[in-house]
Amino acid sequence: MLGWLPLRRVRVRGGSMAPALSDGDVVVAVRRRPRVGDVVLVTWDARPGQLSVKRAVLRGPDGWHVEGDNRAASTDSRVLGQARVHAVIPWRLWPSPGRV
Repeated sequence: MLGWLPLRRVRVRGGSMAPALSDGDVVVAVRRRPRVGDVVLVTWDARPGQLSVKRAVLRGPDGWHVEGDNRAASTDSRVLGQARVHAVIPWRLWPSPGRV
């Protein structure tokens, strides 16, 4: 999903990660091993080709249980099952640069 580059710029869509991230925020995804609590870039087998930004909650045998910070506005592992994590999102580039 990231190609051969270790970094990828990603635009957040939707409100599932509020208040940490908002619709339209631009973040950096870094290919590295996730830890519980990290904001991550994921895919699900149930939705091939769709990238999502969620928070890593628990490492499972077949992937990660991930959830949006705004539970009321998030479709995540509670519905779609374990996700495949492709990158960790440590920084926001825009509109207010800094750590996520």
